[in-house]
Amino acid sequence: MAFSFSPSLVIFDCDGVLVDTETVSNRLLVRVLAEDGFHVTYEECRRLFVGRTMQAVMEHVEAAIGRSLGAHWPAYIREETLKAFGEGIEAVAGAEDALLALRAKGVPFCVASSGKFEKMRFTLGATGLLPLVADVLFSAEQVARGKPAPDLFLHAAKEMGHAPETCLVIEDSVPGVQAAVAAGMPVVGYAGDPHTDAAGLKSEGAHVIRDMSALPDLLAGR
Repeated sequence: MAFSFSPSLVIFDCDGVLVDTETVSNRLLVRVLAEDGFHVTYEECRRLFVGRTMQAVMEHVEAAIGRSLGAHWPAYIREETLKAFGEGIEAVAGAEDALLALRAKGVPFCVASSGKFEKMRFTLGATGLLPLVADVLFSAEQVARGKPAPDLFLHAAKEMGHAPETCLVIEDSVPGVQAAVAAGMPVVGYAGDPHTDAAGLKSEGAHVIRDMSALPDLLAGR
């Protein structure tokens, strides 16, 4: 089915949409979870946890293993993840071109992520994308509920001065697509990574693409 929508604002997720971090972060999470007694494959980890806050991940794991991981656990995972990112990460192929094309066309955009500001600034900075979005970053730490609740996307739209129904969300996770739909926003699911749940994105209502650089043409109806 063809996609036809001219947004007043494009809201990008960060991990897996602008920065190619999902492989590194999820392999680390699989290893740490095994040490904590929660054994999961890399594929299962992505299916269960991509798009969710680390607090939500902790609550899921604690319910499964029947004990507390400790209040420090989310911060520990974030610290270890940033160390792993320090070994080298890249921007998602075509992400910079998409941002520059939108800017050239005068289409506003922002970033709304389940990650904290510290993580976004680190990864976007390491990949060279931060100068394009530094002033338009929004994090789940600003709202009461993370994805799949609509709170973050609604917050971003309000702060940017746009009605929800005129915004377009770009997501790579099922919880992210669910959040966009709950916010009343059309959503494009990016599935350039072969481990992304493309079928899940589509079933939740996303128009799926596999090439981020094709986004401007898609919005132009080409």
